[in-house]
Amino acid sequence: MASSSKQAAPKQVACGIVLRIGALAALAVLVGIDSSASGQGVAFRGVSPVNQSMAGASTACPIDSAGAIHWNPATISGLPSSDISFGMELILPSAELSSRINAGALGGGFPPVTLAGSERSESGAIPVPSMAFVHKEQDSPWSYGLGLFGIGGSSVNFPASLTDPILTPQPPNGLGLGRLSANVDILQLAPTVSYELTQRLAVGLAPTVTIARLYASPLFLAARDDVNSDGFPTFPTGVGTRYHWGGGFQVGLYYTTDCGWHFGTSVKSPQWMEPFRFRSEDELGRPQTVHFHLNYPLIVSVGASYAGFENWIFACDVRYFDYANTTGFGSSGFGPDGALTGLAWNNIMSVAFGAQRQITDRLSVRGGYSFNENPIDSDAEQFNVASPLIVKHSLHAGLSYVFADNWIAAVTYSHFFENEVTGPLHSALGPIPGTSVTSTASADTIYIGFSKRF
Repeated sequence: MASSSKQAAPKQVACGIVLRIGALAALAVLVGIDSSASGQGVAFRGVSPVNQSMAGASTACPIDSAGAIHWNPATISGLPSSDISFGMELILPSAELSSRINAGALGGGFPPVTLAGSERSESGAIPVPSMAFVHKEQDSPWSYGLGLFGIGGSSVNFPASLTDPILTPQPPNGLGLGRLSANVDILQLAPTVSYELTQRLAVGLAPTVTIARLYASPLFLAARDDVNSDGFPTFPTGVGTRYHWGGGFQVGLYYTTDCGWHFGTSVKSPQWMEPFRFRSEDELGRPQTVHFHLNYPLIVSVGASYAGFENWIFACDVRYFDYANTTGFGSSGFGPDGALTGLAWNNIMSVAFGAQRQITDRLSVRGGYSFNENPIDSDAEQFNVASPLIVKHSLHAGLSYVFADNWIAAVTYSHFFENEVTGPLHSALGPIPGTSVTSTASADTIYIGFSKRF
């Protein structure tokens, strides 16, 4: 019995090392590997086919109701008419998770055998809905709107593996997490009002109500437990959770000139969410409740647009995302109970460019480009190797066609260029030689919608 215990000890140490790194990588996947494909961290770029085709550049460019409500509530005053729109985006992400471990580098007498493998997620096509309505009072400075959008989300489904160390079974049968399935959906309701202070300046306000659902199996957000006393703590499951609620607000200003230039700015407060609660069970099947705190970040946008050329509109937005001060993102590592506390993300900037060309009275075409920084610095990158923000660059192209009595059909295609990041596994003593984890991500999306002006 004593000999068996001595042999198990080094394996338990190695399991603990790999499980912690696997948990951090898995959380990075959870909070947005798919949303990175269409967003800036957990924030989507566009909320309609028109807005997406401009790469989300709409802080000073109100050309559709959804983009106006979402990125600057003041700009609904600049829409040419009342408007209602519906849209659906299909995101087809491509994600791969690879890892490599030289067992000898883990210590404890392991032979110098290298374990390495790679697995792809099979998330399928992910639907993201949008709806917006704007009513402009005739001969009145008031405009009113209502938006309902998918503003963030992800879905990953990595299979269990016998070769990819992070996806090998949980101890004692492996070193990793086993099959990794995780999903998060974030929806937001934004009743909006805008008031024209002068003929050139409008101010807008929108209280926001946000609902989100998050689940993961295994539940790497929780502390591992060893209540069956086999010497190998494991993660519980976290599926079947309810939608959780939160809220905040957004405010904006919109200024127009006679020379074709328009300017705007907006602030979206953090979305303060109630703690995510998981009704799970321990290793013996006894009930336990796990809580995790995760908010949506504060976003500040400034933008400019130019319509001085006939049939052309050009727009540019610059955005700031306050991840470092957002619950669930700013902290990092594990708490006293071994549960994950956060990801140590930095604040980032993004920039979006869009252009629209009116071809005929019925047909408009648009294109856009967007870039965002990576919130993970070199010190923390090894803990975020499956982070969604490895996708930085995207191109968008779309068109709109008026087909009947102010009914408009719009479609947009977007490509999010593949990127890859690699980092070592870490123990409490620092990087472990002979180890690495690599995440690769890219995506394509199609956004289709219809709108009616009246």
